[in-house]
Amino acid sequence: MLDCHIHIERGSYTLGWINEFVQVAAQRGLDEIWLLEHCYRFREFVPMYDKPRAYGAFFNEWFRNKAGFLALADYLKLVDMVRGRTWPVQIKFGLEVCYFQEHEALVRRKTQGKGLDFLVGSVHFIGDFAFDHKQQAERWDGINVDEAYRTYFETSIQLAESGLFNGIAHPDLIKLFGHRPSFALDKTYDKLAAALAKNNMYTEQNGGAHRRCPATCEPGMDKGLLAAMLRHNVKIQTASDAHCPEDVGLLLNEREETRYGTAKK
Repeated sequence: MLDCHIHIERGSYTLGWINEFVQVAAQRGLDEIWLLEHCYRFREFVPMYDKPRAYGAFFNEWFRNKAGFLALADYLKLVDMVRGRTWPVQIKFGLEVCYFQEHEALVRRKTQGKGLDFLVGSVHFIGDFAFDHKQQAERWDGINVDEAYRTYFETSIQLAESGLFNGIAHPDLIKLFGHRPSFALDKTYDKLAAALAKNNMYTEQNGGAHRRCPATCEPGMDKGLLAAMLRHNVKIQTASDAHCPEDVGLLLNEREETRYGTAKK
């Protein structure tokens, strides 16, 4: 069993820290784990966030405290160290990259030829609005939900068509705080699934949003989106979205069942 989305950001770049993730994975019966970092952690990607930082003081302050403290080269050194050892589970390394269409060239330039196993694209911004920060739930006040959904999925389709990524992370994260549009999403879901299939990309059954906001966000994809992915034969991979070792593999059995629309009632 695979967990394809595990963040290592809360520890140092040491073999001991990686081993903590490995041990939990082995205890929970995983065969393979994909470790990654958010791209904003690295100085190389800081210019991508100039417009979102200007959009609001909250995000700018958060960014100043969280982003740009590392060099990508340090991460790549860790990758080489880990690959030089034998582990009880298979390990791959990648990046989760926030997608901005205007920064495709920067992402391509900074990531190509670096020896990473995968890049997963994610949509965390509606325009310049960092919509999924938990402290920003109240900042949805005044946001046109229908327009937000249109922009979110248009951006997701652009991500799929960019040719930059192996997969898309948490493909309907916009539902995090319980906002839903007034219109049906079937055609939108179908367009996204078709774009992913065309570009040979995977999608995630990702439980991170549910873990963050269980009252407003079900585990994994909306049933309609899952059905569209299955219709288009998009590869679906289970993901915990863990940010600490103890969350590795959580709820993967439940999401494994929903990969094929057979979740238990």
